[in-house]
Amino acid sequence: MIVAFSVQPTGAPSDPALARDLGEGADAASVHDAVAAAVRIVRESGLPTRTSSMFTEIEGEWGEVMEVVRRATEEAGRYGSRVSLVLKADIRPGHEGELDGKIERMEAAVERLERS
Repeated sequence: MIVAFSVQPTGAPSDPALARDLGEGADAASVHDAVAAAVRIVRESGLPTRTSSMFTEIEGEWGEVMEVVRRATEEAGRYGSRVSLVLKADIRPGHEGELDGKIERMEAAVERLERS
């Protein structure tokens, strides 16, 4: 399966060490630091992965992929009091290497269209 997901923390950090003073008593943490921390978890998983400007994709078996998504979401959660998780899954048993395979097939189709 391939899962594309995005995490975004909001609110004051649940981990006070991550807060930065914004004046007048308001604390926040950097969203890009939260995303980087989540992406680090994904990359350390050893599973095939790709990160774009909007989503991180990860490929593997259901249990292992969802465990990584859970851990990445929890890590992002340290940067806020709440986390928004957007997740899309392509569940295709018996197939692997699709993270690159789907892109290769699409690029080949674009080339065919450009030649015609």
